[in-house]
Amino acid sequence: MNAFCAISKFVIANKMEEEVKVAFLNRAHLVDGAPGFLRMEVLRPIDRTEEFWLLTFWSDQMAFNLWHRSHQYHDSHKGIPKGLKLVPGETTVRRFELICS
Repeated sequence: MNAFCAISKFVIANKMEEEVKVAFLNRAHLVDGAPGFLRMEVLRPIDRTEEFWLLTFWSDQMAFNLWHRSHQYHDSHKGIPKGLKLVPGETTVRRFELICS
């Protein structure tokens, strides 16, 4: 299998878009050293700034699965702004085979 990409989408429910943006800009970079990690992109639509898309690229799906079950994965979420609320039913995680880039 080729490289792997996990794409997460979530929507902020309580007007904390800027706090989330700052949290990503100041993230601890814990994932950067994970085996198989290639890169991460964080996007949000210009016409819907409360929506965030997180793309992580990996050498393979197993590397992602190991990260996702790790203590560091859970530690990486400690930077989430306090009081953040997400729109129910708007959070998704999809897994993709990366064909080319």
